[in-house]
Amino acid sequence: MKAILILFFTITTATLALAQSPDKVLARVRYNFVHVQDTTQKDTPYTENMVLAIGKNASLYASKDGLDQTLTRNNLILENAKKLDPGLVSIQLDRTSPDVNSKVYFFFAKENKFITKERVFNNYLVEEIAPKINWTITADTINLSGVHCKKAQAYFKGRNWTAWYAIDLPFQSGPWKLNGLPGLIVEAYDEKKEVQFLFAGLENTADPVNNETITSHGPKIIDMDVNLVKSNEIKLPSNAIRTTQKELDKLKDSREKDPQGFMNAQMSANGIGYVKAQRKATVELPKKAILNNPIELPEKKN
Repeated sequence: MKAILILFFTITTATLALAQSPDKVLARVRYNFVHVQDTTQKDTPYTENMVLAIGKNASLYASKDGLDQTLTRNNLILENAKKLDPGLVSIQLDRTSPDVNSKVYFFFAKENKFITKERVFNNYLVEEIAPKINWTITADTINLSGVHCKKAQAYFKGRNWTAWYAIDLPFQSGPWKLNGLPGLIVEAYDEKKEVQFLFAGLENTADPVNNETITSHGPKIIDMDVNLVKSNEIKLPSNAIRTTQKELDKLKDSREKDPQGFMNAQMSANGIGYVKAQRKATVELPKKAILNNPIELPEKKN
């Protein structure tokens, strides 16, 4: 536990919160995410509901299902922390998709910045230069639920991608790390269709006063995580800690090796003092999902 505390405070004190100007949400896109995580079980791919909030300069891509799970988990932790009677407190840490669910992707076009938020008890931010994708635009077109789209193809992160972008929606954003086309990417998939971002609906901006969404295609998106998209703005969480991917990987490795010590160290560092001598926290990590086919594959060597 002492080692975990030292690692946590090293990350916290060595980094500062990022400052990015909030950007008003102009539209939201919903995707059905399909991912063959285990190539030995291709008939049972992982599926999830995702959402992309887009503004004039910024976008935010996150798991709608994952955000709901996070809120539920946080409420459980808070409820346990408020217990007054001594006893055994059991906390089950979420084991969702290691590739998408635990992450939120921010893209800032003008600044050419890509920032990934990942929750490892606390929120952490890892910044990188936005990846450049060398798209080849074709003459093919398609109509997706009334949205006129054009086709583009590219090799990116070890996969050959096909993307359909909306000609009439001049946003450079898209799902996950896909971006850089002269129009919003509303659907994308790799050549084997092992990873697919399938278009599920497009919504206009919500009224910031009553938060009622005008629907263009499909049902409304509800229960957006107010910690990430508040008052229809795209902005980084104010409580996040800036770090590097290397340091964050160390922290996650500590969680894997000693989940009990990790949880106790995080609670201690965050001033949550309900884990005392007479009240122990039992931490359980569900069985880790098999992932032999991550979204990002090794790049081919020339």
